[in-house]
Amino acid sequence: MQEYLDTYYFIYYTFIVMFSVLITLLSIPSILHVARTRHLYDDVGHFRKQHDHGIPRLGGVAIFTSFSITMLLFSMIDKSLPISYLLAATIILFIMGVKDDLSGVNSSTKFFIQFVVATILVTLSEVRLTSMYGVLGIYDLPYLLSVILSILLIMLIVNSFNLIDGIDGLAGTTCIIVNGTFTALFIYMKHYELAAISLAIAGSVAGFLRYNLTPAKIFMGDAGSLLIGLISAVMAVKFIELNKITALNSPDIFSAPAIALAILIGPIFDTLRVFALRILKGSSPFTADRNHIHHRMLRLGYTHMQATFILAGINILSIAMALMLSHLGNLTLIIIIFANSLLFSWIITVCIRTKERESFTFRNLFA
Repeated sequence: MQEYLDTYYFIYYTFIVMFSVLITLLSIPSILHVARTRHLYDDVGHFRKQHDHGIPRLGGVAIFTSFSITMLLFSMIDKSLPISYLLAATIILFIMGVKDDLSGVNSSTKFFIQFVVATILVTLSEVRLTSMYGVLGIYDLPYLLSVILSILLIMLIVNSFNLIDGIDGLAGTTCIIVNGTFTALFIYMKHYELAAISLAIAGSVAGFLRYNLTPAKIFMGDAGSLLIGLISAVMAVKFIELNKITALNSPDIFSAPAIALAILIGPIFDTLRVFALRILKGSSPFTADRNHIHHRMLRLGYTHMQATFILAGINILSIAMALMLSHLGNLTLIIIIFANSLLFSWIITVCIRTKERESFTFRNLFA
């Protein structure tokens, strides 16, 4: 019986990957044709842009189309995450993202739409954290605090993916690592329907990367980065909650919150870091700049692909470390994860100082 189930799920997941990748691959040439015909190009004059020629920002249309069709064809009926609410949330976010990619959306509108989407998922789909899992000595959360914390967490992750979409391949590669890891973990936990969702978004983005790796022919834009951020956030919350220790539930994986942080550490750490630096400088945390980790790696002379693969490698190492050290508990593991991220950021800073001063001196370590 188990052998039959294994064969069934192998075929099931193979079809999900095939369909999601294929739909994206077939969609993008048509999107490129329309973009070129209608001159729907990226704003190359913006100071944060890394390219000197116009590139369409509508890759998110292909990713959304592929993900939605794949989910409608292959999703399982599961009350733990009703697919109707998830698709409703993605459609709302997608519409706003496309408008932003084509004509722009002010920041207050973007945050309001993200708040609405997160509220739908948290209150209607119960995609929310119900505990702090012993971090800072806090366990079960009151309902209202649980809702507020979950909405803020989802918005943070959504925006963090939006912010790392600054060089070729980075957001897409990160999405594949994040959701590929969640796929494997959900299969291990026997939550096959959640694995299908993670695999569908990973496959959709894999097809997109064919056209996004250097030299990039298309960007995913806000429609794409916000979508992959939303799916990643939902998968992270579900992973954490399914491994909650209760009188009726013994978790399959211990220290789930810390492991989820390790999986998402690339976008989350970069976002928290730039927000903190902007606030310390007296600026708005939402003021655009070129101080993201991927921008700093370009300053060191790395190409887009070299920077992407280095950051992807660091992400994978963080995940492997968290899984191996899960017995240490959430708080200890979270401290280790953030300490490693700070160390990596500091090393980049020292390397930049050394390059710009054309020599290594002891003071480069500190200022």
